[in-house]
Amino acid sequence: QVQLVESGGGLVQAGGSLRLSCAASGIIFGFLSVDWYRQAPGKQRELVAAIRGGSTRYADSVKGRFTISRDNAKNTAYLQMNSLRPEDTAVYYCHTVVRQNDYWGQGTQVTVSS
Repeated sequence: QVQLVESGGGLVQAGGSLRLSCAASGIIFGFLSVDWYRQAPGKQRELVAAIRGGSTRYADSVKGRFTISRDNAKNTAYLQMNSLRPEDTAVYYCHTVVRQNDYWGQGTQVTVSS
């Protein structure tokens, strides 16, 4: 059974940092692509960052501030978020695809105060 569990969200002041974690079970993360999405109230879920093999890509709004990575030994992916802004406030979700099936974590709330 595939399970993704996010952690690390919280309340932070603008300019601060947070590191989100996504722990996977039932799959070997190192063989898969992993994405971080976010959804703010009243808005559609959007892709924030993705890692595939050694390649990464980011939404324009977070380039230079966020870094996606993973530790294959821990079967965990991370999203390091620096220079946070109020507009980064959202629920952040970890996502992967296994055999054409989408798997999502439960989400972790990030709130950035001005």
